[in-house]
Amino acid sequence: MHDTEDMPADVDFDEEEPSFSDPEDFEDDVDDEELLGDLLREKPQEADGIDSVVVVDNVPQVGPERLEKLKNVIHKIFSKFGKITNEFYPTVDGPEGLTKGYIFLEYGAPTQALEAVKNADGYKLDKQHTFRVNVFTDFDKYMSISDEWETPEKQPFKDFGNMRHWMEDPDCRDQYSVIYESGERTAIFNNDAKDPIVSEERARWTETYVRWSPKGTYLATFHQRGIALWGGEKFKQIQRFSHQGVSLIDFSPCERYVVTFSPLMDTKEDPQAIIIWDILTGQKKRGFHCESSAHWPIFKWSHDGKFFARMTQDTLSIYETPSMGLLDKKSLKISGIKDFSWSPGDNIIAFWVPEDKDIPARVTLMQLPSRQEIRVRNLFNVVDCKLHWQRQGDYLCVKVDRTPKGTQGVVTNFEIFRMREKQVPVDVVEMKGDPESKTAESIIAFAWEPNGSKFAVLHGESPRINASFYHVKNNGKIELIKMFDKQQANSIFWSPQGQFMVLAGLRSMNGALAFVDTSDCTMMNMVEHYMASDVEWDPTGRYLVTSVSWWSHKVDNAYWLWTFQGRLLQKNNKDRFCQLLWRPRPATLLTQDAIKVIKKDLKKYSKIFEQKDRLSQSKASKELVDKRRSMMEDYRTYREAALLQHDEQKAARLQLRGGVDTDELDSNTDDWEEETIEFFINEEIIPLGE
Repeated sequence: MHDTEDMPADVDFDEEEPSFSDPEDFEDDVDDEELLGDLLREKPQEADGIDSVVVVDNVPQVGPERLEKLKNVIHKIFSKFGKITNEFYPTVDGPEGLTKGYIFLEYGAPTQALEAVKNADGYKLDKQHTFRVNVFTDFDKYMSISDEWETPEKQPFKDFGNMRHWMEDPDCRDQYSVIYESGERTAIFNNDAKDPIVSEERARWTETYVRWSPKGTYLATFHQRGIALWGGEKFKQIQRFSHQGVSLIDFSPCERYVVTFSPLMDTKEDPQAIIIWDILTGQKKRGFHCESSAHWPIFKWSHDGKFFARMTQDTLSIYETPSMGLLDKKSLKISGIKDFSWSPGDNIIAFWVPEDKDIPARVTLMQLPSRQEIRVRNLFNVVDCKLHWQRQGDYLCVKVDRTPKGTQGVVTNFEIFRMREKQVPVDVVEMKGDPESKTAESIIAFAWEPNGSKFAVLHGESPRINASFYHVKNNGKIELIKMFDKQQANSIFWSPQGQFMVLAGLRSMNGALAFVDTSDCTMMNMVEHYMASDVEWDPTGRYLVTSVSWWSHKVDNAYWLWTFQGRLLQKNNKDRFCQLLWRPRPATLLTQDAIKVIKKDLKKYSKIFEQKDRLSQSKASKELVDKRRSMMEDYRTYREAALLQHDEQKAARLQLRGGVDTDELDSNTDDWEEETIEFFINEEIIPLGE
């Protein structure tokens, strides 16, 4: 009441309140997205949950008494792709209550539904029932297709230039990539016997290392966000693949697909540790889980890129392209499988299984896609096996380590499979140790001749390491053709064309190099590249590079170029040199008959090449003469200018020297003084006889 009493008497309580309404001509230009964007984004969509549902057709029609058994079978097949959260089996109205022949399954995530479609579509349950699987949302997509034909939008053509331009080099020079300055710079060089010629050079082109594709078409660079492929004359970017934290890649032999691995991206619902990409379209074909990349590549490709396979515990999974699904919709159950390898020349896969109680170890050769076992070889007392294919797939060598009774240590045999002969006969080469001490011979390295029937083995213990050369003959025998003893070597490097090879003692053996001609097993040269860490043959087999990588040794980083005979051509020192890789060449288009004709007429071609070499040398001499002539001409011009200036300044010199001309040696002879100077040189005492 006190406040009311103190109020002024002239206060008007009937004053009109202000209006907060919009005027009649007001237009609201603020949309709902701006005001309620966060709420609208959480608004349920019509398709929520539907894209996790699959429809399975051609399911057996059963009554209530067999429904539970059918559900168990369906659950066993489809639960492999993810957790099934809901299922529905429609039934026909009537006393029998038969199912309608199709069912609905709901997964926890859309990616699991897609995985079920990829792998279960076409699954053969029995002779009468083959599943057809679709995502539920596909029905809306197919129902909305217009009955009228619409011409697809024409996509612009991207011209990347000639992707094999380096093959057209008039001097037939190969290319190689070099990473140096600890990875800061990457360069592509054209190989030349005198000096390498820079084709392309860029700073920070890659963040780790580079890889060439199998036919040399693409150069792959690594980045934190993924992989980039480069090609063409100016190395334009051809394609990008986004894979965060990618660290390893592998190409299919046909260059159609690339496989990337990242340890950062994998989740249970969405497998992304390993991704297979289509190189031409840049699309992701499929993702896979991967627990460890210790044995990279995880997937191994068939020679034509039609199949790829991976090994897990007791299972060999073979996938086919382009569907990326399992071959015949199921994996091979192989108890205890240890290793496998594809033939480089045929769709044949070799794998081995260790001993299990009374069951011997075995090596199996399987033809695909028929899965027919064409050869099985049982082995006893086996510790380990290694599979070595000859590059053309003509032979398979299985290096078998055994522990036979009465022998100390491990004994090694080489089981040689002759792949081109009927029933695939097998020959055995036993590496015998010391008969007195009954100790086995340790094997350091094994390598097939790429285009031939010879193989080389390094065996023994340092410093008594032996290099043995064997020849697989057509009469069913394997002949030891030569053995070099006391070699400083731990690696074998065959020329890509065969016949020539290098025995290298890398890293701890200080880079000893022995160049061998295996046609008559002669040692052509023995040299050394101190602390060499890598050896790389060029695709033609004419040149060899040895290098000391900064990644393995922090000093003396360089790469040296040699001829196939071991003659040093170049020493290229690069600051913190890291990696050198030759650019591969695609397979020749010539037939075997055409190659034989060329070899027969090689003398005719040799004359042309020798003439070209002489022309190249004379061209170099001409360039040197022209350079010297130009330098001499520059000197003469400078000398004439200096003499002209000297003559112009003569008056000034005479004035400064009181009129005495000192330009000539015989000028002003009247003022000369002659002085003779004598000085003691040495003293010699000669004794006189009596």
